[in-house]
Amino acid sequence: MSESDWGTWLPDAIVGAEPETVAVWYLGCNGFVLKGREGTTIWIDPYVGLGDPPRTVRMIPVPFDPADIDVADAVLATHEHTDHVHGPSQAPILANTGATYYAPDDSLAVARDEESWTDRWNVEEEQFAEVSEGDTIEIGEFEIGVVEVFDPDATHPVGYVIEHEAGTVFHGGDTKPSDNFAELGSRYDFDLGILAFGSVGTIPDKETREPVRTKWYSDENEIVEAASDLQFDRLVPSHWDMWKGLTADPTALHEHVRSFEYPRQLEIVEIGDRIDL
Repeated sequence: MSESDWGTWLPDAIVGAEPETVAVWYLGCNGFVLKGREGTTIWIDPYVGLGDPPRTVRMIPVPFDPADIDVADAVLATHEHTDHVHGPSQAPILANTGATYYAPDDSLAVARDEESWTDRWNVEEEQFAEVSEGDTIEIGEFEIGVVEVFDPDATHPVGYVIEHEAGTVFHGGDTKPSDNFAELGSRYDFDLGILAFGSVGTIPDKETREPVRTKWYSDENEIVEAASDLQFDRLVPSHWDMWKGLTADPTALHEHVRSFEYPRQLEIVEIGDRIDL
């Protein structure tokens, strides 16, 4: 992991914000921070690692130092991949704030067994909370539902439906279109939906380092299919900025969404940007 060259301006902006509804910051990759008007702050999949060069090469800045984060009520993980569960990125946040880490079983196995967060950082076992599909979590002013998603590259992925008086946010991790999305779209009124988007590229194999055709994220048609089924008012593409060889141009999605009723709006954010419900 590299030191951030952004200083503390992003953590300071989050701490100093007084949103009228819910403020949402994009951390790059698939990381987001949500802060409600009462001050409840939730981090989802924050990642400041550099990947595994030359296999996975980070293409965006490291926007903060996790040691500078001292406000968090919860950290959520969507699945067990290293850019979603990463001790150096997330354990210092837990250590500094005492926040609870909500994650499915395979993600917790990484934190407990593979990376030994409680041994390497000042993290307590009591801060780990296992979640699974169908669970509901109350965190301050937010109610969070854990839902099924479809990410065939993960062993146990989940998505989060984050409800607030001001609106409802969906974070799908690295999901592709899923058979249950139409039902979710009928059940919830999603004001803002976050879906991973990327290109197909050539990535060195983890073992042999030989180049392999790789597709980790939804393409243009798949992300719009998922957003349409989920009936998003606003679609925020994520992950398109992260890995060399898999980056994509989110502005291309304008032509894909224009003939669908949903999503009603395509909202493109860059690392460090804030949007509000």
